[in-house]
Amino acid sequence: MRLITLITTTALLGSLPAFAGGNHDHAHAHDPMHGGVVVEVKDIDLELVAQADRIQLYLRDHGKPVDVSKGHARLTLLTGSDKQDIELTPAGDKLQATGTFKLGSGSKAVAVVTLPGKAPTTARFVLK
Repeated sequence: MRLITLITTTALLGSLPAFAGGNHDHAHAHDPMHGGVVVEVKDIDLELVAQADRIQLYLRDHGKPVDVSKGHARLTLLTGSDKQDIELTPAGDKLQATGTFKLGSGSKAVAVVTLPGKAPTTARFVLK
């Protein structure tokens, strides 16, 4: 009986770190604030808002806007067999490009964002 109690106690104590690891929300939501698609990379929320004539990329760190005034991004947009490479430049609180963009449900986008003093961040999006 003591052996069973010892094994059970050891198993329970050994599993405590797994319960402590649980689901950590980091106290911020990942909901779109501008009607786009949100992806989290390295605790930064990137929201891609894609329209036929404009593409915008918003960055938030724990709900607060990230300063993108000296940053830029390169976006590769894939729609079916069409591929477009797009440069996004600062426009107020976001990175933006204007032009004519081929978009559709299921279009994919890969953004490489470069901000001063930080390593480039790569994010992948699937448009709805």
